Amino acid sequence: MTSPTPKMNTSRPKISIIGAGNVGATCAHWAAAKELGDIVVLDIPDKVGVAQGKMLDLACCGPIERFDSNIIGTSDYADIAGSDVVVVTAGLPRKPGMSRDDLIETNVKIVKSVSENIKKYAPDSIVIVVSNPLDAMVYTAWKATGFPTNRIMGQAGALDVARYRTFLAWEIGCSVEDVQALLLGGHGDDMVPLPRLTSVHGIPVTSLLDEATITACVERAKVGGGEVVKLMGTSAYYAPASGTIQMVEAIIKDKKRIIPSAVFCDKEFGGAAKGYFVGVPALLGKGGVEKVVDFAFEGGEKALFDESVSHVQDLVGIVTKMFPELA
Repeated sequence: MTSPTPKMNTSRPKISIIGAGNVGATCAHWAAAKELGDIVVLDIPDKVGVAQGKMLDLACCGPIERFDSNIIGTSDYADIAGSDVVVVTAGLPRKPGMSRDDLIETNVKIVKSVSENIKKYAPDSIVIVVSNPLDAMVYTAWKATGFPTNRIMGQAGALDVARYRTFLAWEIGCSVEDVQALLLGGHGDDMVPLPRLTSVHGIPVTSLLDEATITACVERAKVGGGEVVKLMGTSAYYAPASGTIQMVEAIIKDKKRIIPSAVFCDKEFGGAAKGYFVGVPALLGKGGVEKVVDFAFEGGEKALFDESVSHVQDLVGIVTKMFPELA
């Protein structure tokens, strides 16, 4: 007797996640908990049992958590056909002794292959890249799929801002829900803080915390991923997955949320990031990236943003040198 498996409901949104590791599986968890649609989690044949096992386990939460999403694990790209959104988490973490260039070369090969399969099997999907180095991998996915820029984006800002908001709320002693903030630029050390655009229920954070405390929160957010790795020996996954599904929900439900995301820039912000995917506030809806929200810099903000963009340009330069076909 063959064990029954769920059939995808064509009337529901379909979310496919490439990679069944901690981030990919947790993305599936958050998407199911929010009942955003049916879910496919795909991994390589050697790991398909892991994908199938994790998704079977998650599916059995449905009666308790009260969601009806159909959830499958697979290694067959044909199963992602008809996806509304595809999340790419595939890639290797940086290992001891591995140079930045080694990591880029390895993960470009993985993301390039994944992206070519997305182009073949889910040509109308919107793609959210989570793989690292994020800024280089979003560029790779864009070139490999050939998709219009509104349908390619990277998750980084949503995570970085969430960390920043969390640390500020702890310092203030208030709910994290009341803290609104914005960070620009590359992921991690390259992010550009904007304390003047950070508020607590409309009150400027500079009226509640001194400059040193705000700076400490920014610096902790920058190295937040590294702090997690030092504590538990593996990369973060709850918050990265949560930030990703915030983006997925904005797209699936056409919520028109403004979420810091790595998106293609043109003449916004003085054209400093023209032609590159850089972290900026983006309006996300059913059309993917529907608008880049532009605004004027003040003080030294532009210099910081320009420096961050230069690092993104360096990463992309490494990609195109190694893989001229992606230029």
